Amino acid sequence: MTKMLSAIALVAMTTMSLSAQNTQLGDTTQYNEHYRNQYHFSVSRGWISDPCGLLYYEGKYHCYWWGCAESPDLVHFTEINRRSQMDVPKGQQCWTGCVIADVNNTAGFGAGSYISCLTHHNDSAKLQTQGLAVSSDHGRTFSYYQGNPVLDIGYQDFRDPTVFWHEESQQWIMVVSKTLESKAAFYASKDLKQWTWLSDFGPAGRTYRCFECPDFFKLKVEGENTEKWVLVVSVDWDNEQYFVGDFDGKEFHAEGLVPETGLYVDRAPDFYASRTTRDFDGTLDGEVYSIGWMSNWAYCRALPNNYGHQGFWSVPRRLSLISTPDGYRLAQQPKEDLKSLRGTQKSYQGKLKAGISPIEEIAALGNTYEIEVTFDCDGSHTFGMNLCVGSGRKAVVTYHTDSHSLTVDRTQVADFRMEKFERTCHAKVAPIDGKLKLRIFVDKCSIEIFSKDGADVLSLATFAADDQTGFEFFALDNDINYQMNIWPMQSIWIK
Repeated sequence: MTKMLSAIALVAMTTMSLSAQNTQLGDTTQYNEHYRNQYHFSVSRGWISDPCGLLYYEGKYHCYWWGCAESPDLVHFTEINRRSQMDVPKGQQCWTGCVIADVNNTAGFGAGSYISCLTHHNDSAKLQTQGLAVSSDHGRTFSYYQGNPVLDIGYQDFRDPTVFWHEESQQWIMVVSKTLESKAAFYASKDLKQWTWLSDFGPAGRTYRCFECPDFFKLKVEGENTEKWVLVVSVDWDNEQYFVGDFDGKEFHAEGLVPETGLYVDRAPDFYASRTTRDFDGTLDGEVYSIGWMSNWAYCRALPNNYGHQGFWSVPRRLSLISTPDGYRLAQQPKEDLKSLRGTQKSYQGKLKAGISPIEEIAALGNTYEIEVTFDCDGSHTFGMNLCVGSGRKAVVTYHTDSHSLTVDRTQVADFRMEKFERTCHAKVAPIDGKLKLRIFVDKCSIEIFSKDGADVLSLATFAADDQTGFEFFALDNDINYQMNIWPMQSIWIK
């Protein structure tokens, strides 16, 4: 057991250690380096992993990885710094957490104060506790609260708090992971400083290796006058699962629990530690958006880092719930503001023939584009697309009409060899009105695929070479109707 705890602590330490130092932003960065996504957020230099707060306040989004960026729309970003947590005592590390705006001055730091609520890891004691830091510059930097820790239960693996104001009970609620017990613990406080345990949820769903980075939020059910609570937890270092139910201010009661496997947020291996937006201005009309880290712990530390930056976030996703015969399910759609990056549309349509059908013009887009594609699913067929084609490598997207299986094989896509990177993933995606409809975002080193109803999403890192920009349709037989619109996507980086 001691060895297991040490191994887990080492991984987590690598996750959130604030090793990067502040330097002048953009001093050597051109934002066109190899492996630099052009419309997914990454840091100018250094490491990025878990989003640590996505709050909307004072008319803009504030986004943290314990560096800081600001955004009007979660699409365009201004990087403020690479280290926002200041005055941290020696021997303490800052791990995943969140940021809130204390609009009503419940904590006594001033009305409207930005307060980060985060895990502090004590290097010598190997304990994880929850603490606060307070900003005096509108959320750009935070000073360590000398009354820390505000919550300490003597655990080595007790981390990643999400904190929100629960209007019905007029108190702050914290959801924090008891990682090795596969539990999400609920605590309450009137002032953010003194916390009372309410309940634990779990073990539940997939609990093989870890249970961390909990997020907890309320969502609308599409087409119904209903809202439900959703608990998301990151599991096994490489995926996220979610639970839908009700919260009474003390306990979370999940509905339709799926034993052993849980319900997955994303069907591919590169969406982890996501956070949802919190609206402290009250102007987003209940809309909830999510951003996740597009990597996983099976291989993230082995990725190339010789271009000065490592890691990136997903495109922003609007979340909702849909009602199905099996219960409520999470639906994710790309945020509408992404359409502002679209260039001139090109359209293609016709019938696929057996074999490979390249579309040569797409190569010129340099793996920076968006696709909306529709296939007719009448009859028994196998067809798909090869993305990032070149130098004998490609990412293969295959659909089988009989099994409704959508599979992505990225075994050959990366331009470097790494065993743990060679993985396939799949989802059961049923046709809608006899058609398979997909929305696909291809960037320099990533692919995100959304089904039409948003019930299935597959997010993958690819790390294709600069000459792997080709596109091909393929089919095992003839006469499969397709229609495709494609847009080049503008870079979000200032040149």
